[in-house]
Amino acid sequence: MNARPLDGKTALVTGGSRGIGRAIAERLGRDGATVALTYTRDAAAADEVVARIRKDGGRAVAFAAPLGHRGDAAQLWSAFDERIAAQAPGTEPAVDIIVNNVGIAMVADLTALTEDDFDQVFAVNVRAPFFIVREGLKRLRDGGRIINISSGAGRLAMPQAIAYGATKGALDTFTLNLAQELGARGITANAVAPGIVDTDVNADWLRGNPAAEADAASRAALGRVGQPDDIADIVGFLASHDARWITGKVIDATGGVRL
Repeated sequence: MNARPLDGKTALVTGGSRGIGRAIAERLGRDGATVALTYTRDAAAADEVVARIRKDGGRAVAFAAPLGHRGDAAQLWSAFDERIAAQAPGTEPAVDIIVNNVGIAMVADLTALTEDDFDQVFAVNVRAPFFIVREGLKRLRDGGRIINISSGAGRLAMPQAIAYGATKGALDTFTLNLAQELGARGITANAVAPGIVDTDVNADWLRGNPAAEADAASRAALGRVGQPDDIADIVGFLASHDARWITGKVIDATGGVRL
């Protein structure tokens, strides 16, 4: 078998059971990485992704790791250590690629947003990635990759999702600081910022609604709605050796929205 770009690497993908996270997990698996993917509730969906990666000749494990509560990062890494150690007995669990994909949307404007809503969206979208990285640093090998899944909402005015946009702006700033902090170890940190993507999250208003799909497509310079693989392929590049000289950047993956 020809060498693949991520052979010998281990990747953690949070929220890897569906949508963008699933596409990322499958892409990294095809590229040779051993993929540890997390899910919140749907074990069957996660098992399906693992089976798909293995069918394609890759290696993968899945485990539950709900995020948004104190101690969630420590619990996630404990589960990671256990599952990875089982894959390679006698070796110290380590990771080369951390993909912070889990995030929740929050559609509420300034007057409608409650304090509980605010706390929840920041806990999942900002606090969880922050502590996942912090707790993971002792496992992250030199020359590793941190890839945060941000959003076009981090640079666009969207008052109807004001807190969500603020979390993505915070994630972008976090990414910039990680790049500076960890650069001496050869670790890169970048964010990928999708626009509207055809996933289950958007299914209720997008799928089967030609008018909505046409409107969403018209917002992008490339004239269509994004697909999960569009995002996963960018992540695959950033995870590879080819992207070794890119760090501290937010990669716009909106297809050219509001250029």
